[in-house]
Amino acid sequence: MVESPCVAACRLNTDKVCVGCYRHITEIVDWNKRTNEQNAAILQKVAIRKRDAALHPLPEGETTAITQAEWQAAKQQARTA
Repeated sequence: MVESPCVAACRLNTDKVCVGCYRHITEIVDWNKRTNEQNAAILQKVAIRKRDAALHPLPEGETTAITQAEWQAAKQQARTA
């Protein structure tokens, strides 16, 4: 099983990517229901996003907490993808 990169610091940037674990909100929902191959592919994207974030940090205050509505919308999107 591929371990989640969650660090319990959930805040989304304007692209809906968590600045704690660098997963898009649609990659966060249903993590435990995905295959190891799917999660490994997500972790490859995470590594790229993390590197890019280190090179181009966000200005202070440009993140928001995940809302219930965003979570539900992402969950629906992930299940229809």
